[in-house]
Amino acid sequence: MQQRVKQLANWSAIGMFLILIMGALVTKTDSGRGCGDDWPLCNGKFIPAYTISSFIEYSHRLVVGVVTLLLMATIILVFRYVKRKDAKLFVTGAVLFTIIQAIMGAMAVNSPQSATILALHFGLSLLAFACTLLLALVFTKWGGYASPYGLEAISEKKLPLSFGNLKSTAQPVKSGSITGGFRIMVWGTAVFCYVVVYLGAFVRHSESSGGCAGWPLCNGQIIPEISGATGIVFTHRVAALLLFICILTLFLISKKSTDYSDRWVQGSKWTLILVLTQIISGAIVTWAIGDELLYLLTGMIHAVIIACLFGMLSYLCVLTFYYDKRDTSKI
Repeated sequence: MQQRVKQLANWSAIGMFLILIMGALVTKTDSGRGCGDDWPLCNGKFIPAYTISSFIEYSHRLVVGVVTLLLMATIILVFRYVKRKDAKLFVTGAVLFTIIQAIMGAMAVNSPQSATILALHFGLSLLAFACTLLLALVFTKWGGYASPYGLEAISEKKLPLSFGNLKSTAQPVKSGSITGGFRIMVWGTAVFCYVVVYLGAFVRHSESSGGCAGWPLCNGQIIPEISGATGIVFTHRVAALLLFICILTLFLISKKSTDYSDRWVQGSKWTLILVLTQIISGAIVTWAIGDELLYLLTGMIHAVIIACLFGMLSYLCVLTFYYDKRDTSKI
């Protein structure tokens, strides 16, 4: 049964990642109205007539339906066979966010929504993906933070990843400690990352992508006129720069305060790599405006990277709950 739960958790994470990317594809190709005003049917049919926009939109709906069923099966098995409270929290969050974003998708079809509301749709999908990713990690050595034997015992394969280990309640890990200030910084960075993601989604849904011609300058200026589409895009760029500074600071503190092999350093290092890659991909997206195919491809890569970045930050947030709170001298 452990293997079955693990497989369902893995497939749920893969499926949610696919939903996230397909949702970005729907937005990038303006396929949101590909099925007209009908939901769950597509143009009044169970199997719609083939057009590119209807195929993209209906495929997205189909995948959402399949993944929702996977999640329902997963939540039943997790609550029945897995005793870890964090696993139950992750799967509950995944189901909740998936249902909310599906409802919002239906509302967007049946009645036009503002760009402010539509941007939330991608954000909810991102939260659902983060929950499924964290759930899948529970059944790997990376999710061993809840073991009473400590994180390193499982990561070094001194203990089997059995349900016996998964039944334990979360306890502080002895290999590393953090202060309350560092914990707040990690969570603040993750929340701010979500804000940056929302701004990026708002740029797309408000059709403001062309507000800043060129990169790194905006319309040939360091600080352009902050209004309309230009103001929206420029705000997103400034927010992305601030996010990079936050993650760089997080990495430097982690590297200075712990051994380089520690998961804090590795995790913050990968978030730094991902945010740098995200900024570069954002620049390429700007340069690709005017080339429809390249713009679509780079935009999809941009969405993939931000999903990975937010997933890594979510993992670091979870780690903050399990590191020893008694010894605060290291960070």
